[in-house]
Amino acid sequence: MTHSDITKYRLHNQQLTQQTLTTPGEVVAWFGAVQGQDYAASKWAIGSRLPGLTDADIERAIADRILIRTWPMRGTLHFVAAADIRWILELLHPRSQALYANYLRRLELDESVITKCYGVMTNALEGGKQLKRSELKSRLQEAGISTDENRLGILLGRASYDRLICHSGRSQNEFTFALLDEWAPKTKSLLRDEALAELTKRFFTSHGPATVVDFSWWSSLTLTEARSGLELIKSGFVSEVVEGQTYWMPRSIPAPAQPAVTAHFLPVYDEYVVAYKDRTAPFAGLNPEQITASGNGIFSPVILVDGRIVGTWKRKLKKNTVLIETTLFTTLNEEQQQALSDAKERYIRFLALA
Repeated sequence: MTHSDITKYRLHNQQLTQQTLTTPGEVVAWFGAVQGQDYAASKWAIGSRLPGLTDADIERAIADRILIRTWPMRGTLHFVAAADIRWILELLHPRSQALYANYLRRLELDESVITKCYGVMTNALEGGKQLKRSELKSRLQEAGISTDENRLGILLGRASYDRLICHSGRSQNEFTFALLDEWAPKTKSLLRDEALAELTKRFFTSHGPATVVDFSWWSSLTLTEARSGLELIKSGFVSEVVEGQTYWMPRSIPAPAQPAVTAHFLPVYDEYVVAYKDRTAPFAGLNPEQITASGNGIFSPVILVDGRIVGTWKRKLKKNTVLIETTLFTTLNEEQQQALSDAKERYIRFLALA
């Protein structure tokens, strides 16, 4: 296996070339979680795997509580399928606690403050209420809880991974919060090993070929926990060594056929790039300046051709239209240019502007 093979398998497993799923809930469940701090970008990350669906379809899945937006891992907002939200939060809870511990200490947010904060949030939200961040901030301040110096963000994150609150709808273009138990249906909990095995299986199925270090980075589990997860599911997976690193992927996946040239406009923080600690494969052929210009493939929307980053793009929304500006790092041939044009049309259709 080569890095070129890795990109082909990942395009397939990430639903960018096979696209066998049909609903936003299926896509997010397939991945386990989809990074979502940039709201518009994360909707396209889901929609780009669903030919024919639009931004409005993703919005409907969020409004219908099929997708839940919260802080399950790495201290970062993700979309998680409602059916999975509780066992994933429970599994990753110790790692979230460790991640937030220094912030809580530095901001003098001890357990007595947290308990008081949770009481205020519960009283403000119970009964199906949804409040904006600014409204929750006011309630906390009225109760004598300081929300300056990043305290509010840390308190909201802590309350989210403690399974008290989650994002709900939007009001006047501002995101709102609700009590998780009122917003998402109750689901069966999993034993820790069951949950660890399930998250491990989903990661290597949807993101493979990938390394154990990649899984540890993505999930925020320790390397020891990630290795334990792999041991639980290893019989269904196969490994390949590429340049000294061991990559795992589903045993049942056939070698990808040589497809026609493919191009994709990926959003910022797309799982195709952000989910991996080692991002060598999609960057093959780029020099350091180009990697920097691409925001390391994470902090800028990138253009893929045959699974490799060849440039960046940005959009300008105008009434009834969108302008897409591209910056290419290499010259594309006629077939690649046509694939890029087709990819642009897919994005315009997603926005329901064509």
